[in-house]
Amino acid sequence: MTKRRYWMLGMVTALLLVATACAEDEPSGGQASPTAGETTPAEPQFTTVKEGILSVGSCLDYPPFESVEGGDEVGFDVDLSEEIASRLGLTVEWVRADFDTIFTAVASDQFDMVAAASTITDEREEVVDFSDPYYNSRQALVVNTTETPDIASQADLGEGHIVGVQKGTTGASYAKDNLVPQGVEIKTFQAAPDAFRDLEAGAIAAVVNDEPSSADIIKDLSGLEIVEPIDTEERYGFAFSPNNPELREAANGALAEIIADGTYATIFETYFPGVEVPPEFQPA
Repeated sequence: MTKRRYWMLGMVTALLLVATACAEDEPSGGQASPTAGETTPAEPQFTTVKEGILSVGSCLDYPPFESVEGGDEVGFDVDLSEEIASRLGLTVEWVRADFDTIFTAVASDQFDMVAAASTITDEREEVVDFSDPYYNSRQALVVNTTETPDIASQADLGEGHIVGVQKGTTGASYAKDNLVPQGVEIKTFQAAPDAFRDLEAGAIAAVVNDEPSSADIIKDLSGLEIVEPIDTEERYGFAFSPNNPELREAANGALAEIIADGTYATIFETYFPGVEVPPEFQPA
């Protein structure tokens, strides 16, 4: 081999070594490679019914958690859902659904998530997977103090009294288990506000419903008052299809961030002014 060939071979070898070194130094996919001892956090991997969109099923008639005002979705659940979606790089599409079928609907992938002030129960967990809890609630007994001033508690209810509940709710379950044995008749409504309008009109004796929603709904209705809070130790969660555990885990991660950085507290104080944020939902 001539000296020229030796020189050419040396140059090719050197160029290959430089190219290899540069390739090792260049980031892959636009992300810097971790240095020794470091790991790159894994991005949450999940799918949604529509790419780039978190479709959320809700009744949208249950203030202060979710309702429609001036054509816009508003409420505690609405703001939390929008914040979760934003942190996952998604936008929210709201889907109106009846509460008594909302869990089977999400389980069959008609939408991605339920945000409807939904209490986590064993029965519902047979159909859906819930997120970590995001709200502590209890039930309330509401009466029309103008029509029935003698009803001050559950103990005052009995034969001849009709109590309104929303279909498919834990309030309905509570009334069935605890008031029917006292002789009370239960009347179910598709939407909670309809029960309170019947109560205002004197058509029923009382309503059993979640306390925070009851307080919001009755503020503009004449004669209606919460006469007895009922502590049922309920916790709300967002519901997901069991077919999509990755989305549930990603939402849980976003929810944990929202709580830790104080965003949850800000949203909570907007909808429940004067109420202390529970310790488990306060910033880390």
